[in-house]
Amino acid sequence: MAGFNKRVETFAEALEGLTDGMTIVVGGFGLCGIPENLIARVQAMGVKGLTVISNNCGVDDFGLGLLLKERQIRRMIASYVGENAEFERQLLSGQLEVELTPQGTLAERIRAGGAGIPAFYTATGYGTSVAEGKEVREFNGRHYILEEAITADFALVKGWKADWYGNVVYHHTAQNFNPTVAAAARTTVVEVEEIVAPGTFEPSTIHTPGIYVDRLIRGRSEKRIEKLTTRMA
Repeated sequence: MAGFNKRVETFAEALEGLTDGMTIVVGGFGLCGIPENLIARVQAMGVKGLTVISNNCGVDDFGLGLLLKERQIRRMIASYVGENAEFERQLLSGQLEVELTPQGTLAERIRAGGAGIPAFYTATGYGTSVAEGKEVREFNGRHYILEEAITADFALVKGWKADWYGNVVYHHTAQNFNPTVAAAARTTVVEVEEIVAPGTFEPSTIHTPGIYVDRLIRGRSEKRIEKLTTRMA
């Protein structure tokens, strides 16, 4: 990788420097817009003791669920347990430390981390277990709790297309948490379906500017459906 060219050739190179005990923030919502190839590489690396921040933790046999299966995640910060039975089992048995956060608060904590804002007040969660141990203040007659920003060592992001400079475009709802996640880590790695030449995109169509991206790799996506429901013909 040289200059503004963010492309790397292998997933090993894409995740170089990821070691035990690090914190990773991962884009996606359910199985929509998850960086599945990067997650698979984390599993293959065998790194342990990870703190993972993501909306949820995949399913039992795919996405972040693969890291749960191999006991690579020590702590999970998420807003939804989802369809993952192994997540539930490890949580209830005390094997996995879990911080459940309201979804909007989680998104804002990640966004704040990327923006350099250390903390913010929100009314969401006041008077519930979410507020336990957190500072409470009253503004205009309403109570708010202090939520700290989130940053990570690595951000794993799934885009649709990108140019060599790391300017990324997401595909419809696969945008979800990905643009926010891309700004919230020391090293941001993006996997995309297609890499194009600089100048291909109109500037107004770019969702994540290349300034946030450190490494870029092309990957093939399986695009699983989390829960397939059909009806009789």
